[in-house]
Amino acid sequence: METKKEEASGTETKREEFRVSGEGILAKVKELIKEGNVRRIIIINEKGETLIEIPLTVAVVGTALAPVLAAVGALAALIANCTIIVERK
Repeated sequence: METKKEEASGTETKREEFRVSGEGILAKVKELIKEGNVRRIIIINEKGETLIEIPLTVAVVGTALAPVLAAVGALAALIANCTIIVERK
């Protein structure tokens, strides 16, 4: 897994990129959600196409995430490698 960090100048939003294999996608997304300072998670395939974009807010908790995690799990079964872009506060 590769990690790349960027910080936009003049803003408080940081972007990180993680390259993961299909079986690691769900675990990485769950880990990021537990961290709590994530604003948005974007999963991109090898061609650079956005597959799913998950906006996270303080109000999104528990069972509201279950359908999102199910979608990420199904997505993981279909792709070999991807990039996860994380926007943080």
